[in-house]
Amino acid sequence: MKKISIYLFILAAVILAGCGVKRSQAYYDQPSLVLSANYDGSYVIRVQVRSRNAPMSFADAQRKAVKEVIFNGVKGGSNGVSDLKPLCFDMNAQEKYEDYFNAFFQDKGEWENYVSIKGQRIITNDYQRTISQTVSTMNVTVERAALKKKLQADGIIPAEGRY
Repeated sequence: MKKISIYLFILAAVILAGCGVKRSQAYYDQPSLVLSANYDGSYVIRVQVRSRNAPMSFADAQRKAVKEVIFNGVKGGSNGVSDLKPLCFDMNAQEKYEDYFNAFFQDKGEWENYVSIKGQRIITNDYQRTISQTVSTMNVTVERAALKKKLQADGIIPAEGRY
C-alpha cells in the first residue's frame, strides 16, 4: 500500500510540474527616443536592439541610431526635447546611393566616427536574455551636425539653403 501511494505521489508531482506557466519570449520593440540635445550638435538617443549576444548589441545599437538619424528621424523623449527630422528627405536614398551606404555602414566603417557610448557604464544598460537572443536598450550619442556635414560634402544631401 505504501508503494502505491508513493508512486501516485510521484506521478502527481510530475504532472503538476509539467503544468507550469509558460513564459512568453516575445518582446515588443520600443521606438528610439531622443533623450537630450547637446550644444555641440550631438544628441543622446535611447535605442533598443536584438542580437545574439551583448558585445554584438553595442555595435548594432550604434549602427541603428545612425541609420535612424539619417533615414527615419527620431521621436523626442518626454523631457521636452523636440523630434529629430531625418537628414535625408529622399525616400529612395538608401536604394539610390546603395553602394555609398553599404561602404558607409560596413563593419569598422565610417559610421563609427559619428557615434559613441561614452559616459555610459555597461551595468546601466538594460537587457533581457532568451535562449536565442539578447534584447538590449542603451543610450547612444550621435554627432548629428558632423554627420550632416559629411553627407553634404559627399553629395548625398543638398548643401545648406538648397532644400
